[in-house]
Order: sequence, then structure tokens, then C-alpha cells
Amino acid sequence: MTVHKDARAAGAARRHEPLGFGAECVEGGVRFRLWAPAARRVDVVLEEEGAAVPMDAVDGGWFQVTSGQARPGSLYRYRIDGDLKVPDPGSRFQPQDVHGASEVVDAQAFAWGDEGWRGRPWGEAVVYELHVGTFSPEGTFAGAMALLPRLVSLGVTAIELMPLADFPGHANWGYDGVLPFAPDSHYGRPEDLKALIVAAHGLGLMVFVDVVYNHFGPDGNYLGVYAPEFFTSRHRTPWGDAINFDGPGSAAVRAYFIANARYWLCEYHCDGLRFDAVHAIVDDSPQSILTAIAEAVAPLRAHGRHIHLVLENENNEARHLHGGDGPQGFTAQWNDDIHHVLHVLLTGEHDGYYADYTDDPAGRLGRCLTEGFAYQGEWSAVHQGARGESTQGLPPAAFVGFLQNHDQIGNRAFGERITALASPAAVRAATAVLLLAPSPPLLFMGQEFACSRPFLFFCDFGPELGRAVTEGRRREFARFPEFADESRRAHIPDPNSPATWAKSRLDWTEAERAPGRDWLTFHRALLATRARELAPRLVAGEARAEGFERFGARGLTVSWRFADGARLHLAANLGDAEVVALDRAGAAPVTLYETRAPADGGRLGPWEVRWGLWPAMAGTTAGGP
Repeated sequence: MTVHKDARAAGAARRHEPLGFGAECVEGGVRFRLWAPAARRVDVVLEEEGAAVPMDAVDGGWFQVTSGQARPGSLYRYRIDGDLKVPDPGSRFQPQDVHGASEVVDAQAFAWGDEGWRGRPWGEAVVYELHVGTFSPEGTFAGAMALLPRLVSLGVTAIELMPLADFPGHANWGYDGVLPFAPDSHYGRPEDLKALIVAAHGLGLMVFVDVVYNHFGPDGNYLGVYAPEFFTSRHRTPWGDAINFDGPGSAAVRAYFIANARYWLCEYHCDGLRFDAVHAIVDDSPQSILTAIAEAVAPLRAHGRHIHLVLENENNEARHLHGGDGPQGFTAQWNDDIHHVLHVLLTGEHDGYYADYTDDPAGRLGRCLTEGFAYQGEWSAVHQGARGESTQGLPPAAFVGFLQNHDQIGNRAFGERITALASPAAVRAATAVLLLAPSPPLLFMGQEFACSRPFLFFCDFGPELGRAVTEGRRREFARFPEFADESRRAHIPDPNSPATWAKSRLDWTEAERAPGRDWLTFHRALLATRARELAPRLVAGEARAEGFERFGARGLTVSWRFADGARLHLAANLGDAEVVALDRAGAAPVTLYETRAPADGGRLGPWEVRWGLWPAMAGTTAGGP
């Protein structure tokens, strides 16, 4: 599907989310509005027009003006107290990076042409996480758009874009963004991102955006100068003073992030958001900012539109998930527990947070598959306290399972993917478990063809900050025995080196030759089975786990019942030794997947996985026999 960014299809939708701040095209010009409670005077400096337009001070620390000299495409900055020029915190586009001028964007100028798109139900979700800058050879929205048909043929139903908010420099994971309404200009213009989304929808793909509401990046954030109430020293985070969600002045701050969530879902017609590290958001308000966002998003689900909100939450606070897609809840959470326990099973690593999963990895995997979190209030040695909340009543759909993601690869010193750390047989077994389990699976870009390139931590800061980031990253690894020696730490790739970024770009030719071609065929087959046998049942109703049984050190069987009465059964041995499983399931009428044809139904060889399905019998339901 080809969509030109300047398309003007007859009757096509023009989408615009009024923000209440920033630059808005209105009759007679452009209205500018800025919250600057610490400023005495604010001017809008129109750089190409050579004009400085004084803004009127209004109640609550706001400044505003409507200028007939400004137009779409005008470059502007705010001048604080006649001195400091700053970009617009509500900027829709930053063509000159985070310290440069903002550009006035007419949000209604783009003709969408996807009016019939309502998204897809969560039961169909197969999520593919990608970093725009390293996903394609071009590292742009247009480059990503050209590769979408490959993802459709793989069996993916949703792409999840790592954070897009404008960040400093040419390369960044996106978590150092400072202007959350402006897609980074190195990826393309706003209309290029919109064209990518239109193309995705035309191919049946949902689009999620990763948003960061727990901190701003360290370079390019001017808010503290003219709006110090945006931050508070009453709460501390790993990045310093917390964003002020609960103190004096917090109403404007909360409105800013609520508007951002709606902006991506309305003005960009995205199908969902992934909220980064919400455990790092500190908010003692009667209504948390997360609940406020969920309530603000709920009306957008009217008229049958599917919108999904997904959390990353190290604290395993299941309370956020009980509302599902309703006004009080979130659709799902990334399940770090299932990644950690699978990683321990596949690699034997036990450093850092993996230490919490080494005592009984098969048992903890069974709990993840049947209950979601492995930790639901139990003592965690790593956290030195109780971790998690009960998941009782939550369906498997509330927990996104994965074997790899950007964090779990890129936070390693050398960015190794799982196929560089574990045997092919082990990786195939874990992949088969994840892709056919009822929980929605997530793949990280390149995983489907066992990409041999690493995904390293990279950024592009100035000399002083860049040097501090490089040294700080190497200090982080000093606590690990293999990096106790300083000379060893010196080999950790420099995040600011262009070579580090370049090494992380996917090589798509790997998918066309062995072994990448074989891995791709393997993933396609599993996802085709999921689409045929599981997705329709997951859309029709929730799957209910019936429990699991352990066999030997690494063997387990798990069963689920669907709403139509069909029963799904897994038998897996995630270890190097054969196990004897007294498999009470009996012979499955339909074999969905098996590592090999069983010679003995009670024996599971090393890294052997079998999936079976009993279709519903007449007269049976999920509560039946």
C-alpha cells in the first residue's frame, strides 16, 4: 500500500487533537500558549519573519497570543524575560533538534484515508517491537514503512515503536526524549509518521507508541527554568527530581501528559500506548496520573474502536490491570517475570535480577503461564522486600510474554541476543512455548530470523555529557565479576560512538539465507497456527488456566480452557536431560506443534515441546467437563 504524505483523498479524515497549549492554527493566524509561571515576560520570536510578538499574561502562569504573522511552517521559539530562547514544550515538530526552533504544524492538513480502521481486538495481538532508527537501512519512518509487508507475512498484528519524542543528537533509544509531542526529526516529518501509520492500518497492523512519563532526558529540557513547578524535590527518581504529579502546580503538569496520551491516539490515530517504567512515577494524588490517563482515553473507545494501554511495571501492581479496557484499567503489562525465568532456564545466568528465579525456574515458569506474575507479594531477595500483587481474576491476556526486548538485550554490556547465549534447541523450545501460549506474545525486531547483530545502548550527547554517560555505563557493570577489572570494562562499547549505533542496525539479508531463513520459517509456522487456532478463541472469550504440573527438574505440563469449551495443553521439557512425564492429558486429537514425533508419550527429550488442542465437544463450555 503506497500512501503519499501530501495525499488529498476526497472526504479523507483530518485529525486534530487540540492541546490547550503550544501552537494551534486558528482563524486569523496561529495561537501560541505557554505555561511559564516563573517568567515575568514571554515573547514569541518568529525566526523567518523576523518578528518578536509579546504574549499576554493570563491567570495561572499562562501566556498566550494569536499572531497573524505566523502560519504553518513558521519557525518559532519563546523568549523568556527578554533573554533565554527556548523551544515550545508542546512542539509538534523540531526540524533543528531539541535546542532549535519549533515549527508550526497544521495538524488538519494531512488527509488520512483510513476512516474504516477501528483497530483489532486484543485477542489477536502479536506485537513486534522496533526501533525506527535501526529497523531499516534508512533508519526513517519511510524505511520502516517499506518493511511492513514482511511483518504481515510473519504473522505480526501490531508494531510497537520505541519512543519517538524528540531527543538530542542523531541517535538514541528514545528514552532521553525531551519534547514528547514532536516525533524526532531524524526519522522524518510528522506527515511521514502519519503515512507509516496509514500504511500499517491498510495492511491490518495496529500501531503502538512507547511513551515516557517518568522523566525527561538530560539534554534539551528547559521546563525547569520557566516552569519549576513541573518538578518536585519531594520525590526522587533515578533521574533526579521527580515530575510533579501531586504537588502545587501539578494540575498543569497532569494535563500535559494526559494531552500527550490522547494526542498519539487521536491526532496520529495510534491503536495503543506502551507506558515506560511506571514504577518510577511517584504520585500520591487521590487519583493517580495513570488512572487519570485511562479515564481520559476511555471515551476514544466509543463506536467500536479498539485501543490498548500496556504498562511496564517492575512492581507487578496488578491493581492497574483489573479494569481491562475500561476507564479504570489498562489492557496488559509486560511480564518481565516470564522473560527472567526463561532466560535462567536457557542460559543458567544468575547475576542481578536473575537471582530471584534460580531456585525453581520450571515452577516459576508454570506460575507465569497460568497466573501471569511469578512474584505476587512474595519476598524478593533482589528487591529486599515483598514484590507484586495477586493476579487472581486476571486472564492470560493481561500479561505480555517475551523472550527478548530492547531492555533485555541492550542493557547487557555487549548487547547480545538470546541466540548468542543459548543453544538453538533451547531457543526454539522457549519460542514455541511463548508463541502458542494464550498470553499475547511480543517479538523484538530481528528475533524472527535470529539476527546475529547486537542491539547496543547508544546515544549522541555532547562531549561533556557524552563522556559522563560512557563512564557511568561502564561503572554500572563494575559490580559484575566479569567486569571487576577496569581493562575489561574498557571494552564495553561507547554509547556515543557512531559505530555502536551502526552495529545495532538490522541486516535484513540474514533473513534470506541460512540459518536466518530457517528461523523465519519456524516463526511463521507458529504464528500461523496461533492465528488459526488461538486468536479466534481468544477474541471470543477469555482463556482460563487449569493449572500446571511439574516433572523432573525442568519438565512441566499446563492446560487452559477456552470459552467455547476447547482445551489447550502444553507439555515441555526446558532442560538438557530427558524427563518422564505422567501426562494426564492423553493423546491430543489435534497436534498444534511438536518438536518431534513422540516415541513414547510419557517421555520428553531435551528441549522438547508439544502443544495439543481438544476442540469443543457438543454441549461443552468453559465451565463444562
